[in-house]
Amino acid sequence: MSLGQQLAPHLPFLRRYGRALTGSQAEGDRYVRAALEAIVAAPEEFPKDVDPRLGLYRMFQGIWSSTHPDDWKVDESQSSDNEAIARARLARIAPLSRQALLLTAMEGFTTEDTAYLIDRSPEEVEQLIEDALGEIEKQTRSRVLVIEDEPIIAMDIETIVRDLGHDVTGVAVTRDEAVALAMEDRPGLVLADIQLADDSSGIDAVKDILAEFNVPVIFITAFPERLLTGERPEPTFLITKPFQRSTVKAAISQALFFDQATVPAD
Repeated sequence: MSLGQQLAPHLPFLRRYGRALTGSQAEGDRYVRAALEAIVAAPEEFPKDVDPRLGLYRMFQGIWSSTHPDDWKVDESQSSDNEAIARARLARIAPLSRQALLLTAMEGFTTEDTAYLIDRSPEEVEQLIEDALGEIEKQTRSRVLVIEDEPIIAMDIETIVRDLGHDVTGVAVTRDEAVALAMEDRPGLVLADIQLADDSSGIDAVKDILAEFNVPVIFITAFPERLLTGERPEPTFLITKPFQRSTVKAAISQALFFDQATVPAD
């Protein structure tokens, strides 16, 4: 099997990581593209003694670490509010801490693998994660609408949200109920399942809500590859079922990290 064939299944998830790290689909994809170009240009430099997925992320990390956030050249005509928000928040938290958090909690790498990816010891990775969670929690407090038709999962999500210090505006199990709850009490974050109780779509519910007001959204699905196609605008934050509590916590923290409403005053 060629190297390209080995790496292909992991690209959608690397793109997810790139988006979560930068807060922008276009910017995240730019880093992924640069990593792939580096692999094509010098395939002999691709790590041979590790799993292909680990090697792919290692190459991405090399590209990322060589580019300081202050050196980004963003086309203002194409930039979104998220980029300005990201810059404000990045001034308050070390990028390396956020990388450690995302790599472990969202991408599922072990502490040891993450240490390899960011060139730190496992003990340093654990401290970085703790630092990132602590800083993000200081910066972000919000009110969350949960759209989930499975009662046990909904209860688990609600507990996680409250444990993080956020309020829950409601739990909806259908598209119509989700839209009604959102209009009645506007949330600062939406956490949405895709397949709902009456066979309606969480995606359609979110579209209806976003037609009325802007709000960060985290999607939950057992089939993330259906949304990570690269053929249309994709959700920046995507949780795969079954999920770990740490994954939900990381996604919530990162979604609010880029949300304008929770940017603290200087």
